[in-house]
Amino acid sequence: MRKESFRNIAIIAHVDHGKTTLVDGLLRQSGTFAAHQALTDRVMDSMDLEKERGITIAAKNTAIRYKDVKINIVDTPGHADFSGEVERSLNLVDGALLLVDASEGPLPQTRFVLRKTLEKNLTVILVINKIDRHDARIDEVLNEVYDLFIDLNATDEQIEFPIVYTNARAGEAHFEVGDDSTDLTPLFTTILEKIPGPLADDDQLPQFLITSLDHDPYVGPIAIGRLNNGTLALNRSYALCGAESITRNIKFSAIYTFEGLKKVQVDQVMAGDIVAVAGVENFAIGDTITDEDDPQPLTRIKVDDPTLSMLFYVNNSPTAGQEGKFLTSRHIGERLNRAMLNDVSLHVSVTDRADVFEVRGRGELQMAILIETMRREGYEFMVSKPRVITREEKGKLQEPMEQVFLDIPEEHIGVVTEKLSKRKGRMTNLENHGHGRANMEFLIPSRGLIGFRSQFMTDTKGAGIMNSLFNGYADWFGPIPQRSSGALVADRAGKVTPYAAFGMVDRGELFLATGTMVYAGMIIGERNREVDLDVNITREKKLTNMRAASADTTVNLRPPRALSLDQSIEFIAEDELVEVTPLSIRLRKQELDAGKRISARRREKQG
Repeated sequence: MRKESFRNIAIIAHVDHGKTTLVDGLLRQSGTFAAHQALTDRVMDSMDLEKERGITIAAKNTAIRYKDVKINIVDTPGHADFSGEVERSLNLVDGALLLVDASEGPLPQTRFVLRKTLEKNLTVILVINKIDRHDARIDEVLNEVYDLFIDLNATDEQIEFPIVYTNARAGEAHFEVGDDSTDLTPLFTTILEKIPGPLADDDQLPQFLITSLDHDPYVGPIAIGRLNNGTLALNRSYALCGAESITRNIKFSAIYTFEGLKKVQVDQVMAGDIVAVAGVENFAIGDTITDEDDPQPLTRIKVDDPTLSMLFYVNNSPTAGQEGKFLTSRHIGERLNRAMLNDVSLHVSVTDRADVFEVRGRGELQMAILIETMRREGYEFMVSKPRVITREEKGKLQEPMEQVFLDIPEEHIGVVTEKLSKRKGRMTNLENHGHGRANMEFLIPSRGLIGFRSQFMTDTKGAGIMNSLFNGYADWFGPIPQRSSGALVADRAGKVTPYAAFGMVDRGELFLATGTMVYAGMIIGERNREVDLDVNITREKKLTNMRAASADTTVNLRPPRALSLDQSIEFIAEDELVEVTPLSIRLRKQELDAGKRISARRREKQG
């Protein structure tokens, strides 16, 4: 039976098409917040990193009431690196709002999230947002969306989607562009009419699928998910069906339902609702809470396999322990296992070394977010260059492929094509609409994209837009050149001096400001040749008793190129590491001793 008192919907879109802004409008106009209550912009982006980067990283849910119907809304990430969040969020809902920018149209991540939605046979409402843009091209965007549905093999029913036009920032929705609507009523109406209520039965055995985790300092871990059937109540016993075992006599210390942005404590919840429970220990995403006497687990959440791995090391640099609170392999291992519990697309495994962990995920951005989150929590560690995860098929080695979508100024077509072809990229499409910009598509091994993004931004003078999507596996492409430049490496400990820095002007570009403490084996800059160079960056100018008017003129130094965490991960080579602490990001050689590095290079050449 369908429960008409509930609607469960996800909002899916490409990055920066206005999902979170639209949720703000729905919260305001549903009466969830009183008129006098202050509501910050992008209220659903609650993590500091989400506010700083302007993207949604973790899927979050809220609930509003409209005409006695409770609408549970899940705000999903738009970036393919967080696809695990999207995949588990779609297990909660019966329909989705597909948000598309009225100017940009459907972009690569739109394709990704829509494909996942159609695979689950969910009802889709198309929302064309930002119709107030001066460069809006609504009719063309609508045709592009129809083409995308056809390209993704949508059924006839799925292609007959309803359309709503919105200006999320102004809180307006329209059935037709230019009608007299001044609020989001057309969108609310369409949700109630077109999205079906959940199929659920209060009288069946309880089946609660855990799709997300939270933590409360008072009640401990909280399991969030959808109650597919039955009811859950306090003071009753249930069974927890894990991946390998069933734990009985599970009792809840609290049960919550969602109202606005808050969790409201209740004694009982009904089937079809998205709820949260506390008091359960040792559960994981994908587990089912069900009847104790007759356990009936639901199908576990399946996500795509990871394509990228990085090694996390215990920090053994000369500066180890000076800036972080959590340094040991036990601390780092526990934190990585906690991250794996919260993110179904992350895999953590131990290696043959006790101080090294292998972390597998979907992309460089997902890894960078994990690393940044850990350093803000006080962890100190080192990470390696990302590597792709290969597989063997019929005796042949295969590697993951990416479909790359570029939007660049037309004068940069040549240099971008040249750089990608060196990395084994193959152009599959080129469109030049004659307005100064060109759209290009490439098929390239995932290895070829590691470290390419910053080079791409330099080549296009910051005017290029790049998106990529996983595109299956292909036979191994052979060696791919990565960084074409060497590194400037400090040969002793000390402080960077202006005199030594001035001497590096014709050798390359420095990453560190004068006065920064360095140690032997630390990377201090990028060399303008292919081979690494060990330098004395702490050298002082020798004092003499000779004086001249021009002898001690002020030295004018170029400002150093400070690298962010993402840029540092992209920059390093196979034999280098990024040292991450709460206060600093340093680059270093894996082997700090210069003599041992030279011996290793000789052995490689001889071998």
